[in-house]
Amino acid sequence: MIQADIKRSKRLSLVLRHRPDSIGLTLDDSGWVDIDRLLSALSEHGTHMSHDDLLRVVATNDKQRFELDAPSQRIRARQGHSVDVELGLEPVPPPAVLYHGTPRRNLDSILATGLDRRKRHHVHLSGDIETARRVGARRGDEIVLAVDASGMATAGLLFWRTDNGVWLTERVPTQFLTPLDRTRGDE
Repeated sequence: MIQADIKRSKRLSLVLRHRPDSIGLTLDDSGWVDIDRLLSALSEHGTHMSHDDLLRVVATNDKQRFELDAPSQRIRARQGHSVDVELGLEPVPPPAVLYHGTPRRNLDSILATGLDRRKRHHVHLSGDIETARRVGARRGDEIVLAVDASGMATAGLLFWRTDNGVWLTERVPTQFLTPLDRTRGDE
C-alpha cells in the first residue's frame, strides 16, 4: 500500500469506526454510510479522496478493515467500532485456541483483570500467532496470549467471526489466558 493510501486508510478507520461526527456524518444502525456522502464530507473537511482512491484502499488494506455493500454504494468498517453499531453477526463456535497480541507493557494488567473490550464493542482475537504478533507489535515490544476459546465457549461466552477473519468476543477472563514466551519455545 502506498503511503498516501495508508493515510487514507487511517482517516477512514477514524471516521467509520470512531468519529463519523468529525466530518458531519451519521452511520446507519449497521455502520453503513453512502460512499458519495462520505467522499463529499471528507473533502469538505480537508481530505480529498476520489472514488477510485477509496476502492483501492478497500481492496489493498492489509487487514481488510472495510467492506462495500453488494452494489458498492455504501461502505462500513468490519469491526473495531467505538460508536454504536449492530454488525449483524451471528455467534459461531470458535476453534480450540485463539490468540491476542498486545504490547508487553500491558501484560500485568491483562493477567490481573483479563481482556476487556473497553470503549470498543468487542475484544479482537486472531486465529494464528503471527497475526496476533503483528497486532501487538504495532505499539511496542509484543507478547502473544493464547486464549482457551473452547473453554470460554463451554462456560457460555459467545464468539463472532467477521468476514476478514477477526474473532470477536465481549471479554476474556483471566483463567482463559496463557502468555506465550518465545524464549521458552511456547510458540
